[in-house]
Amino acid sequence: MSLSVDVFWSFRSPYSYLATWRMTALEKEWNLKFNIRPVYPIAVRLDGFFKQANPMWLPYLVRDVMREAQRHDTPFMWPRPDPIVMDFTTGEVAKEQPYIHRLTRLGVAAAERGRGLPFVYEVSTTLYGGKVENWHQGSYLAEAASRAGVDLREVDEAIAREPDRYEAIIKENEAAHKKAGHWGVPTFAFEGEPFFGQDRIDALIWRLKQHGLTRRAN
Repeated sequence: MSLSVDVFWSFRSPYSYLATWRMTALEKEWNLKFNIRPVYPIAVRLDGFFKQANPMWLPYLVRDVMREAQRHDTPFMWPRPDPIVMDFTTGEVAKEQPYIHRLTRLGVAAAERGRGLPFVYEVSTTLYGGKVENWHQGSYLAEAASRAGVDLREVDEAIAREPDRYEAIIKENEAAHKKAGHWGVPTFAFEGEPFFGQDRIDALIWRLKQHGLTRRAN
């Protein structure tokens, strides 16, 4: 029996990126399907969030992410450019966001085509994996999408034809995220129970085993 888990996930979240490596490995090992449900990051969802955040929050996040990446032997570098355009000294988030809207819609389109996890893995690794600068230029995104089995031109054109539909799906994902019982990413939701953070994957697997999770046959 294969079990299914919803994953509320953001392209701006380094923890979401770290989780993709473990999710990819877990799908290969277990009869398990992660349903990627892209949402906008908190910088977009909550106006003024970074202006109100404790000034110690961001330095700690950076330190913790680096530590977690090292602990799991996962390559990491903060994306250049950042998927969110903001002034880190003031916490001001720009009204125009040329990167995160496209990335999030692309994630939705890939999920619709059954390629959600491969797509977010390949694209987030391109952003965070430490080998690529200016990921938004040239063929980096197209190549990442291709590795995930997605035609970037085709999905870009599909989104251009129906941008409102893709925005509506993102809003549905955000509503489902809230209903699941958390606001942060990544949040894994199974049978109405939320597991927030890539450091709760072990707890998630423990719960799934209680519901009959089995290993894939070799």
